[in-house]
Amino acid sequence: MTYPTVTVRSLLAVGAFALSLTALAVFAALCPAAPFVPTGPTVSFTEYVQPASAASPPFAAILFVPVTWLPVATLKAVVVVGNVLLLALLVRLSWRFAAHRHAPTPVRFSLPPVPVPAPVLSWVPVLLCVAVALWLEPVLRTVLFGEIGLALTCVVLWDLTRPDHALGKGFALGVVAGVELAPALFIAYLLLAGRPDAVRAGLTALGSLIGTMLLGALVLPGASLDFWTLRVFETGRAGEGWTTDNQSLQGLFARALHTTEPGVGWAVACVVITFAGLWLARRAVVRKGLETWGILVTALTALLVSPVSWSHHWVWCLPLLAVLLAEGRWRTAAAVALVFAARTFRLVPHEGGAELRLPWWQQPLASPYALLGLALLAYVAYRCHAPRTRMTLRQRATAPAGQLPASNSSASTIR
Repeated sequence: MTYPTVTVRSLLAVGAFALSLTALAVFAALCPAAPFVPTGPTVSFTEYVQPASAASPPFAAILFVPVTWLPVATLKAVVVVGNVLLLALLVRLSWRFAAHRHAPTPVRFSLPPVPVPAPVLSWVPVLLCVAVALWLEPVLRTVLFGEIGLALTCVVLWDLTRPDHALGKGFALGVVAGVELAPALFIAYLLLAGRPDAVRAGLTALGSLIGTMLLGALVLPGASLDFWTLRVFETGRAGEGWTTDNQSLQGLFARALHTTEPGVGWAVACVVITFAGLWLARRAVVRKGLETWGILVTALTALLVSPVSWSHHWVWCLPLLAVLLAEGRWRTAAAVALVFAARTFRLVPHEGGAELRLPWWQQPLASPYALLGLALLAYVAYRCHAPRTRMTLRQRATAPAGQLPASNSSASTIR
């Protein structure tokens, strides 16, 4: 019988993982806000009582009925352990996503594909990544407070990175959009991606989303009618959008303008960012062949334009970091990781609505994720605007001859 070889690297990975979990347990025990699993809406097949703060369709409540069968203590343990396992899965999916390429597109020049070993990531790096990623603020908040962001992101990322010809691609995305509305923007992205297979996946996702709406209407007709005709337009129901926990454009505008109602300016900005983000995502895919950035741009756009994007919604930071690392942008990845680990928005005053009275120099500290999202959209826009991609000496030496730009082109200058 052959036994796996125990190496120093594997021992260090296990040790780092164990130390991170131990520190997490100590932090949870000492933190005033202990691990919490929200009870959510009260649901039965004959009654539905949705709290004023809920912003998910009735289908979401139906889907989570089984969690009410467990004792609260057991449910907390299951959710925390499940989120740690989902984090490991998201790490693997993120690296597969970073290596993901669709069929070749008619671009004049592109960088050689990112080399990724097979398997994409072994268990040793996964443990190390999980040990570090646990302390990114969106991930830590998701684990401690029993949120479902890791599960939703895993499903969306898995579905979007499946082969275009895969059976039922888009179905899982539509179900996720029926649980949380923000991922529905990915359906628009697929429909606008410019490839027949992507459009088919988008139509499948749209069909499954409509199916969740019909199921909700069948089981809870009154609540569904109330939600889809009235509650879905009440953007303030999810909570106080001006608090620093909200890292969307609404929160940024409210704090910058010192008002609880940012009004027309925020609404116009959301419309502009939505159309600009979808256009930019399509351009990244069709013109540059950067499907990973097309998906990331769509995710960032959804987080920015959503009325409320709590900090734990930004678990898309993991796929973002994986793509930056796969492209060799180590310093950029380090800066992005620092933003998501620093928790600067928790350092500004909070008492008595102090977020609405912040001076100008504290505004970047109060809205780090939203500002980073806007900066990344600007970066992708600049990257897509460049007619050709400059190559470093190493990339030029290793690229096939057919991918080298013309010598008489100014874009081929090595700087």
